[in-house]
Amino acid sequence: RRLQSNEGESTIRQVTACEFITLDGVLQNEENDGDGFKYGGWFFGYADEASGAVIQERLAKPVDLLLGRKTFDIWEPYWPAHSHFWPNVMTATKYVASNTRASSEWQPTVFLGGDLALKVRELKQTDGPDLHIFGSADMLQTLFKADLVDRLELMTFPITLGTGKRLFRDGTIPAAFKMTEGQVTPNGMIIATYERDGEVRTGTPQVEADEE
Repeated sequence: RRLQSNEGESTIRQVTACEFITLDGVLQNEENDGDGFKYGGWFFGYADEASGAVIQERLAKPVDLLLGRKTFDIWEPYWPAHSHFWPNVMTATKYVASNTRASSEWQPTVFLGGDLALKVRELKQTDGPDLHIFGSADMLQTLFKADLVDRLELMTFPITLGTGKRLFRDGTIPAAFKMTEGQVTPNGMIIATYERDGEVRTGTPQVEADEE
């Protein structure tokens, strides 16, 4: 989906966070840098036909990827050897937030160093497909704080972990979203798409006082 302007279709590329999360907001799926996370693969037990169809639909979209460096380091050796499951991952441009890496044999890849929010804001103004984020919990905090995430495609699983990196942390700002798609799978996953919808709207209870 492209944003529209008075002059017609704009060139603003939409940024979508595509995440598996628990009821308590954890998206981490494996140990990172010896952090002791013990619940890798927590979502596999809930897979069903409905969720599989949604995943395949999402992976088939012609998008580019915006990834944190740790996520990219995991993907770099994995996906080239399993690309039959996700062919688009090989042709998509992978934009990687990193101040420690500048090159990769896995192409096309572009490393974004320095001011990430500025780089992504500029990237959104360029021609090209929309940008999808997977994992990348630390990078997301920078993007949330700068209000650069336009859409959330979330699969919420009926489980709590109590530990692990969460989707909404120190980068979270007050922001309203509207649900544009939603379903519940037979195994209890809530699959929903949310799009940014302006500022938080507040109110007061409209309850009349009891008559004396």
